[in-house]
This record gives sequence, C-alpha cells and structure tokens, in this order.
Amino acid sequence: MANGELNRHEQLASDLTQAIREGLLKPGDRLPSVRETCQRRGVSPSTVFQAYGLLQAHGLVEVRPRSGFYVRPQPRPLRPAPQAAVPKPEAMDVSVSALAFDILESTRDPGVVPLGSAFPAPTLFPLDELARAGTRAMRRLRPEQVTTALTIGDPGLRETLRRRYALQGVPLQPDELVVTNGAMEALNLCLQAVTRPGDIVIIESPTFYAALQALERLKLRAVEVATDPAEGVVLEDLERLLDLHTVAACWFMPNLQNPLGAVMSPKRKRQLVELLARHGVPLIEDDVYGELYADGRRPPPAKAFDKDGNVLHCASFSKCLAPGYRVGWAAAGRHVAQVLRLKMMTSLGTSMPSQLAIAEYLVQGGYDRHLRNLRGALSAEQHRARRMVEHSFPAGTRVTLPAGGYFLWLELPPHVDALELHRRAMAAGISTAPGVLFSADRRFVHHLRLNVGHPCDPRVDPALRTLGRIASALGASQRQATGGRRRGAGAS
Repeated sequence: MANGELNRHEQLASDLTQAIREGLLKPGDRLPSVRETCQRRGVSPSTVFQAYGLLQAHGLVEVRPRSGFYVRPQPRPLRPAPQAAVPKPEAMDVSVSALAFDILESTRDPGVVPLGSAFPAPTLFPLDELARAGTRAMRRLRPEQVTTALTIGDPGLRETLRRRYALQGVPLQPDELVVTNGAMEALNLCLQAVTRPGDIVIIESPTFYAALQALERLKLRAVEVATDPAEGVVLEDLERLLDLHTVAACWFMPNLQNPLGAVMSPKRKRQLVELLARHGVPLIEDDVYGELYADGRRPPPAKAFDKDGNVLHCASFSKCLAPGYRVGWAAAGRHVAQVLRLKMMTSLGTSMPSQLAIAEYLVQGGYDRHLRNLRGALSAEQHRARRMVEHSFPAGTRVTLPAGGYFLWLELPPHVDALELHRRAMAAGISTAPGVLFSADRRFVHHLRLNVGHPCDPRVDPALRTLGRIASALGASQRQATGGRRRGAGAS
C-alpha cells in the first residue's frame, strides 16, 4: 500500500504543480475539495492530503482555516534569471585552491551565518536514527566483513543501492558500484581513471569549485561550456567544443547543477549521452543533489540513458541523509576496474561502520519519508529566501529559479564586486560564496552563491537584509567613484 500511495500522491502533486506553473490554476484560486479530488482521481483522502501537504511545503499553496487550500501568490521575478555565460573556447590551466580554501574556511566557524557553506543545516537529518541503526548493525558485524569488501564496499549497501536505481529505471551491473569516501572521492577517482596530466576536460560555466580543484590537482586543463540557468549545458556549444578540441572527459551536473540549480530534461540528457558516445568522450556525472528535486518525481540521471558504459555516475548520502558519514559511490560503467585499482592505491577502503549504519537505516525504511520532509523544508525555505532577496537586494539583481536543492545564484548589478561583498559580509559575521570560485578564469565577478538550506536558523533573514544593504552601499560608492572620475576627465 505504501508504494502505491506514494506514487499516487506524488503524481497528483506533480499534475497540480504543472497546472499552477502553466497558469491553469491562478494565484488565489481554490483547489478542488478533498472529496471532489477523491471522486475525480479515484484516490483516497490520505493521498489527497499528502499531495496538498507537499504543495504547501513547496510554497505553492496555502491553507485558509475553514475554507480549504488556495494557490499562493508567487514572488515576481526581480528580472529574468541570469543568462548563460559565454565562456572562451580556449583551454585554461586551473588555479583556484588557495582562494577556495581561504574563503571556505570561514564556513567552519559556528558563529558565522553559513550562507557560503556547501551543506544544508545538520538539524534536517535523522542523525539519532542513523546512530541507532549503526549500533544495531555493528552488533551483527562478523569479523570477516571488515576485510572481504574492503575496497569495493559492503555488499548489503551496494545491493540496496542497485535496487533503488533499478526502481528508477537505471539498471546497474552487479559489480559496477564502488563505495567511496563521499562523492568527492568518487568523482576524483573517475576523473583520474579517464585522464592524464595535460588533458582537456570540459566543465560547466559556472561550475562547482571542487571540480576546478580536482583539475588543478591532476594538472588538467579546463574548457568551459555555456550552461543555461534553467536547462543546463548548452548542447550546441558543447558539440562545437568537441569538434574544436581533443577532449578526455566531461564533468557535468545534469541534475540540480551547483551553483545554478538547473535540471536538464530527460530528452536533453539522452542527447548529451549520445553526443559524447559518438565522440568517444566519457561523462563524469555528479548527481549528489539528485534526490533534492522540488516537484514531481526524481529526475533521471544521465546514467539512465547510458548504453555503452560511457557514463561514470557519482553520488553520495552527504547532502541528503548523512553529512559527515562520508559514504558515496561510483557506478563507473566500463571504467570500474580502473576506478577500483585507483581506490586500492589511495584510500583502500571506506569506513565500514558508516556503510553498515546507512545500509541498516535504508533496510529499516523511513528514507523516502525523510526525503519528502527534507525536500519540503528546503523548497519552502528556498522560496522564502528568494522573496527576501527580492525585497532586500539592490535593483538590477537577478536571481535563479532553481528546480530544487538549497542554493540561489545571484547576478548582482555591474557596480557590485561580489568578492568585496564577501569580505565586508565576513566582517559582519556572514559567509558567502563569491562567483569567482566557480570559473577557471574567475569571470563571475558580480555573482554570488547563497546557501539557503537553514530553515530553522533565525540569523538567516537578518543576514540576507545585511547583505542587501552592503550590496547597495557598494554599488552606490562605485557609481559615485566612477562618476567622479568621469567629471575629472571632462574638466581636464
């Protein structure tokens, strides 16, 4: 019954979301009553309540006492979302680690408002339940388990993961999954498996700064491809780059791209996989945010369209269940043997207690319920924080409309330097992630990524207002300085 109800209520919520997005249900319209929806759709009242509750958690509807559910007015976009960048087609050496370390070190201070952090609030995760699951699992641990699955990972966890992928329409081979120390190890191992120093790797623009750090460490060169804030990698531009360069690999985030929040459609993912297969270029797929979609059903990974083992798919539990446990995995296709060899030569294995705790938690059930609650909390906070940005930041600010996750990507007015904004914000006890972190040539000078995944932190709203005031002051002073220079030039 649980799986049937889950599918029906998510489908009902997805259908209503689409009707709201297309304007068939307008702000202020009353949703059909629970009884009416039960009769029309042939579902139970609990299914309707779950669907309406999901819409409420995502900020799309509101409850009016003794009246029912109504479509909630949505925030008017400040301006159109940031446009896709037009990066240079040349290969570039990468050097971002020092800057990234200096900036991101600030997020470790609990006294700083963590708008620059890469993680959502730890209070959103079932840490007590995971601890109890770990205790139960460790009591049953057999001595031979410690070494028999040392490199490839615990067989119970791997089988559970394979089953979840199969239910999503992604069949994986029995020995294709390698458990790793978080997604970062998976991504680094996969990158190393298909490249050599000096090779060219195509990355998104903007891209996750950890991808740049990995390229820097392995002495690889980056070519950036235009990435649309809503639809992801621009395939036409990618094809031109593949014709222009000898490319060793691509590292992309087709689902909830960091920092943009873009999700490629299933059609474009299929086209991406087919394009790279024709060119013989492996795709390293970072799907660490794939479970944090806001509406409808989980978007399929690019791996779902991989017929040749050309997609090295990487993910983890760090952003959706167990931050700090450092349990990730790679489904490395035809490159799995090389990934295994590299893991054996580096970390050798992944913490067995962490693997067993998560495997026990998954088997006991409750993971999907936790994910629904997490998605709802993050989606509602993202909508709320976006409204705060609209009211607090200077005119001309553009902001993305992510399809889930917990990041907002801001394009500030041209007079506002995001790195200087970050420095002044840190002096006020607020961390941010300035846009220069997200490109090999530090092009995003006027951009900012904000982590809004802290729904229970009372410091977030004041911090957003403070950031808005700092950005306005920076813009005004820069415009004044520019105007003064122009008047001085005219006088001379």
